[in-house]
Order: sequence, then structure tokens, then C-alpha cells
Amino acid sequence: MQLFHSPASPYARKVYACALALGLENRITLVPTNPHISPAELLAQNPLSKIPCLITDDGEGLYDSRVIVEYLDSLGGAVQLFPKAGPERFAALRLQALADGIMDAAVGRRMEVMRPQEAARDAVMARQKAAVDRALDVLDGMTLPQELNIGTIAVACALGYLTLRFSDEPWREGNPNLTAWFAKFGLLPCIASTKPKA
Repeated sequence: MQLFHSPASPYARKVYACALALGLENRITLVPTNPHISPAELLAQNPLSKIPCLITDDGEGLYDSRVIVEYLDSLGGAVQLFPKAGPERFAALRLQALADGIMDAAVGRRMEVMRPQEAARDAVMARQKAAVDRALDVLDGMTLPQELNIGTIAVACALGYLTLRFSDEPWREGNPNLTAWFAKFGLLPCIASTKPKA
């Protein structure tokens, strides 16, 4: 399999961290990709020119991190990232949705930083920051499990992206419970080895 990715992408990190947790990393070749220039090899598999994009062993292109991680989980592995049914499944899916929302807002803000400053842009950025802050408050009020599942991996990747891209807005200060959880969870091999570099 091949994974089109960018090392700074929190979505690509989520996919690769899941692959590591599942013990599938030896089956995946990482293909560094800049989706902003719409390379032909990416467009051939994903017309949206977005990463991550996984090419399966059958040559099928899968995109959107949620689709890719569910596919990887279906291959089996060391752990099961998607609980089968019941409250545990929906708790993990809800965490993933909350973490993906943080990533969406943070990546949106990051993209806006590159545009010329204007009132409309500043309003969008403020709205995205407020969404992240509210989500962090919710996460800080939860008792997050230390075990690997799609939700906890997604949360760790979202927090790592905030640390990378918004280090001037430290999220840890007002979120002691979340900080303590991340300090421990961040030591797990699939999270520690995928930590993005500045």
C-alpha cells in the first residue's frame, strides 16, 4: 500500500499512527506529497487533491482519514481501533469527530494565516479559534481512556497539530486534565514516533 501524506498533516498523522498501532506499517510506503500543487499521481487517485490518500494493495484510492483508518482497522492487527458496537463504539466515534473538528478548525486557521489580512479573514480565524477552545474545554472535562482507539488517536493527533502550528497559543495552560492525559498517551509508540517536526 502507498500513503500520500505530508509530515505536518494531522490527518495523515492520524492514519499513520493507526497503521503503527495495528502493526501495519511494514505494508505501507509513505509518499511525501504537496497537495497544494495538485500532483498528477495524487489526482489520479483523489480528484479532491487532498491528503491523506491511501492506495490499497488492489490499486484502489481511498481518501479522507476517517475512511482510511476504518479500512486499515478492517485488515486486522494488534488492536481493534473501532469497537464493534454499543456505547464504547459511539464514545470512540464521538471523540474522533471532536478531534477531527479541532483539526478542521486549526488547519483552516493555518491556511488563513497565509492570506492577506482583512476583517473577514480575521472573523473566520476568530470563529475557528473559538471552536477549538470550546472543544478543548469539553475534552478537558472528560475522563479520556489511555487505551488505543480511533478517538484517542485522533485527539492526540489534533493536540500535536495545535502544539506544532499554534505554539504561541499554548493549549495546555487552561486544560490540566487534558495536558496530563496527553503527557502519558503521547508516550505510546504510535503517537511518539509520528510526532510532527516543525
